[in-house]
Amino acid sequence: MKHYDWQGYNCAYDRIDPPTGEPSGSPLLLIHPIGVGLSRWFWTRFINAWHESGQRNVIYNPDLLGCGESDLPRVAYHPDDWGQQLQKLVTDIIQEPVVIVTQGALFPVALSCAELFPEQVKAIALSGPPAWRLMTNPTQPQQQNVAWNLFDTPLGAAFYQYARRRKFLASFSERQLFGDPADIDDNWLDRLQADSAKAATRHAVFAFLSGFWRQDYQAAIESLTCPTLAVFGKQASSVTKGYSESAEKRLAEYLEHLPHGEGCLISGRNVLPYEATDAFVNVVRPFVDALT
Repeated sequence: MKHYDWQGYNCAYDRIDPPTGEPSGSPLLLIHPIGVGLSRWFWTRFINAWHESGQRNVIYNPDLLGCGESDLPRVAYHPDDWGQQLQKLVTDIIQEPVVIVTQGALFPVALSCAELFPEQVKAIALSGPPAWRLMTNPTQPQQQNVAWNLFDTPLGAAFYQYARRRKFLASFSERQLFGDPADIDDNWLDRLQADSAKAATRHAVFAFLSGFWRQDYQAAIESLTCPTLAVFGKQASSVTKGYSESAEKRLAEYLEHLPHGEGCLISGRNVLPYEATDAFVNVVRPFVDALT
């Protein structure tokens, strides 16, 4: 694990080189999802499978601020906060264009990166991004602030302790994340519980649940100049109520608006790099190889 400073905060990340030989190709920059106990460990299976497949890209795997082993300030995080954190990592440490691989509703962070340092974002690969209507239908700032102020109370702290119980995590994972309950293994639940043991990790989760990421991103998406790959699980679903449509429709809507987009459906539901690792690697590999 390595660290760097951004605005006085300590930010943790891993640099993973291929196990043998010299690195080649563009570095990958991974953006993990936000949720109870989630941090950069989410990508471990993907990283191992990527290098086992013969790919030689260096991989940078950061903990976003408020998660994992980065500092955990009491902040109402917005996508641009994390985008600026990653800008420091790319411009000062990586110092070359990267391929961003992002999970789920952290697509807005990748969009922030593409706006903040476009010349150093070579391409973006999306794992299960939100339904198109979620990406274009913002919540009102007043509603976001009311939710944050409610979460930022002793009641919110108590709810977080409830939400990190193993039974709740298993139930939520089965209802909302995994296509096959058999894929919800001890490693998944153990890591969620371990990483949520620090009570201050709740701030990033509550900022996410408050909807600070919910903006209208249509113009930003239609302005992307880099190649973009959208990968959906065939069983894709929305955690947010009222946003139900087929995976085929989700993919079609993204491809309609991504100026340099391509996409596909694979097995799995909403956490493809974990539940369908090999299938996800197999579709991202040719996308990345075609960039060089």
